[in-house]
Amino acid sequence: MTEKPPIVIVVDDDLSFRNMLSRLVGTIGLKTVQFASAEEFLAAPLPDGPACLVLDVHMPGLSGLDLQRRLTQGSRPFPIIFTTGHGDIPMTVEAMKAGAVGFFSKPFRTQEMIDAIKEGIARDREAQKLYAETAELQARYQSLTAREREVFALVTTGALNKQIAHQLGTSERTIKAHRSQVVEKMKAESVADLVRMADRLGVGAVEGREIR
Repeated sequence: MTEKPPIVIVVDDDLSFRNMLSRLVGTIGLKTVQFASAEEFLAAPLPDGPACLVLDVHMPGLSGLDLQRRLTQGSRPFPIIFTTGHGDIPMTVEAMKAGAVGFFSKPFRTQEMIDAIKEGIARDREAQKLYAETAELQARYQSLTAREREVFALVTTGALNKQIAHQLGTSERTIKAHRSQVVEKMKAESVADLVRMADRLGVGAVEGREIR
């Protein structure tokens, strides 16, 4: 699957600044999309490819920090680079604690901004990769039957087929068949693979059952 071109989203109520930043981003071969307010950005479709957000702290209406909080709580958080004409240390600390890539006072050094943008794009590319992998893993897990999910969870505790059969009140032969289906459907090559998958999926013990 071909990756969509990365994009830099500029949200700032200063048109001249948006245009300046767009020219700067163009020097490294990236495209930008501009918004004059946080509200305008929120009303627009989200980009499909890797992206980062260059966001002014102080804007009419929803502030940059308010937008950061909203995005963090949503389904599509973006790496954010903050810019401001009059920032302060508490504001910087709040933004960085919430995961901002950088916090720049205007005017800033162009190379530092370029480096931050590259880091933001790289972060989002990795986040999208992990999201896609997790979605694929969840789809595989959903293909398991209820009994196969029980077997999956118990296998990842290190339980033997005999122990699982006793726990679930069935035969060892039946557990072997279920285990084979789990391995095939989850596309696992080993028990260690299943353990890693269970960790990614948050699959734990089966309804509080314990192996005896």
